[in-house]
Amino acid sequence: MDFSCATRASKKVAHKFLHSATEDAAHREELAVHLRNTALDLVAFEREKIKGAVRTDFILSAEIIVLTLGIVAQMDFISQVLVLSLISLVMTVGVYGLVAGIVKMDDAGIYLMQREGPGIGQQALRWSGSCLMSLAPWLMKLLAVVGTIAMFMVGGGILVHGFHFLDEGIKALASHLAEIATIGGALAALTPTLGGLLIGLVAGALVMTIVALGQRLRTVFST
Repeated sequence: MDFSCATRASKKVAHKFLHSATEDAAHREELAVHLRNTALDLVAFEREKIKGAVRTDFILSAEIIVLTLGIVAQMDFISQVLVLSLISLVMTVGVYGLVAGIVKMDDAGIYLMQREGPGIGQQALRWSGSCLMSLAPWLMKLLAVVGTIAMFMVGGGILVHGFHFLDEGIKALASHLAEIATIGGALAALTPTLGGLLIGLVAGALVMTIVALGQRLRTVFST
């Protein structure tokens, strides 16, 4: 579980930087061919995509809860329950509610653009719909970046709490940085977050590399 988020995030980064433009164009063309195929069940295709997204969200949510448990481990039982309930509520209503709203933004934009009738009010609604349609792709890209960073941070944070020497090393680094004049306090405050992010990045890359090597070796020995 500790490596799941970091590994998934590493796969996203590797796909972004290690795939050539030709490969991406070929993939888009393959998707276009599938979409033009009238025999393809688009509902089933969409369900598979949704299953993948739900699986990723479930893993991220579970790891956030595990990370929170590590933070509140010294509190009494009632405080732990209250903190975990609050985190669960914020994650479900706040984060995933916002994501769901952004995902449906294009539908809202189409609805507004199809509004008919004269008057400044209707024109303003149609203009708002056009703006939403233009903004939706950029927000989706932003969500992908923020989600990837979050997976690195959560996975790295769990590893830091799970391995004492990592936790102690980050705390020692933060205390040294705190001694720097003017910006020491800010650097010390950012160190745990950036340290967890870096550890998640390294751990995910290592696991992905090991898995890739294992798959290649299995292919070699099976032929």
